[in-house]
Amino acid sequence: MSVPFSGWDYAVLLGMLLVWAALGVYYTFADGGQGSGAGLLTAGRGLTAPPAALSLTASILSAVTVLGVPAEVYRFGAAYLLCGVTYALVVIVTSEIYMPVFYRLRLASTHEYLELRFNKHIRLVGTVLFIVQTILCIGIVIYASALALNEVTGFELWGAVVTTGIVCTFYCSLGSLKAVVWTDVIQIFIMVAGFSSIIIQTSNLQGGFKTIIRHAKEGGRLQFWDFNPSPLQRHTFWTITIGGTFTWTSIYGVNQSQVQRYLACKTRCQAKLTVSSSINALAAVTVEDLIKPHLNSPSQKTLSLFSKGTSLFYGILCIGMAALASLMGDLLETVLSIFGMIGGPLLGLFTLGILNPFANSLGSFIGLIAGFTISLWIGIGAHIYPPPPERTLPLPLSVANCTVTRSTHLYWTKFPEHPFLRSWKTSDLKRTPIMDNLYSISYLYLSALGTLITVFVGAVFSLLTGGKEQHIDRKYLLNVKEDMTFGSFKKINEVEVSAPQN
Repeated sequence: MSVPFSGWDYAVLLGMLLVWAALGVYYTFADGGQGSGAGLLTAGRGLTAPPAALSLTASILSAVTVLGVPAEVYRFGAAYLLCGVTYALVVIVTSEIYMPVFYRLRLASTHEYLELRFNKHIRLVGTVLFIVQTILCIGIVIYASALALNEVTGFELWGAVVTTGIVCTFYCSLGSLKAVVWTDVIQIFIMVAGFSSIIIQTSNLQGGFKTIIRHAKEGGRLQFWDFNPSPLQRHTFWTITIGGTFTWTSIYGVNQSQVQRYLACKTRCQAKLTVSSSINALAAVTVEDLIKPHLNSPSQKTLSLFSKGTSLFYGILCIGMAALASLMGDLLETVLSIFGMIGGPLLGLFTLGILNPFANSLGSFIGLIAGFTISLWIGIGAHIYPPPPERTLPLPLSVANCTVTRSTHLYWTKFPEHPFLRSWKTSDLKRTPIMDNLYSISYLYLSALGTLITVFVGAVFSLLTGGKEQHIDRKYLLNVKEDMTFGSFKKINEVEVSAPQN
């Protein structure tokens, strides 16, 4: 059952879309020097911490989060909210290990680092994996947004898909990273206002927060602390804090969509403060990693045209990918599984380069392929043969005795599945130990698995192929004294102690 939009509802929606489009037009003509070349993709490194931080926050609160997390908590309990602990760990790891190296090298694309540290072939592989991962995820995000609009307002589904995709593509291709960041800033305030309205209205309908908490507790949905060490259980303290840290570090530590934001800050200190640019990020890696190396001294205007053109191309491609999202399963699980299967091995590759001085290109490539192959195998296997209920521990979904009910579809929890996949999954195949164990590993551990396999295999093969004999410029490695906060404090204290006394 949908709720018809009023005139004010349409005014707010159209006004928001117009503001986003206007930002793209404005930044096409403003700051002319940043409308070309790398400046288009790094905002001329002129951003301060607040807009960059708000932009990162908005990127967390995508349609996947807004729709997926409430459904996840309602279906499997509140343990997922322990991600708050995970985010704190991710901020520390990202700002202390990965960001200092990227910022020091003044990169327009994180994959530039792979060529500087290894070779151009490793860079190409990393770029292709990032592009595939991002296109898949953007397609899901666009489709999820359209589903929400369709469910609430009755707005035609594919009309919503195309409209959302066109506006995002417009301001990304016409404007620069600044347009993306300031669009995110506006978006975060709109989202907070919407969340607040929902919370207040729900509280009024249900008789206050105490009533809501009591009902959630009676339904068994406030179970936070499960210390079961089994990696086969969907959500425990360990799967969320350990697996989640690897998953989100792969997103905020080395993923171009996020790194691009803090590389645009004026100083490294401002970049270290919290750590819808995905289309802009795709343009960045395509221009810097795939197009620029094949051009002979291209002008800034040429690079700018290529950047805008690739943004347009990827926007259209992502709208098309939204059509494939109907083949997916659970919303949040699907996206985080994609980040795990592809982002985990990429995190392992960057970790080898930054922390391991004897990691060489051959060993790291073998490690990347091993990590990607195994995580992809397990991820796809888990999608085809989902874990049994005793692994996921789903909660009952009965709405008996609810004071307010309405007809709902499964869109809030799951994408509608294609009949072919549905019949494949429900066929009378006898479950094997591999299905009940290997394919039942929590989806949050996919990233950890891919990262650790890549690092281990890469380190072993690097040693076997002469990694210790190579000479690596130290600027490509983490410098504890220079880059890490506690190392910087220690260095300052040493200077103060050694200073001559008057």
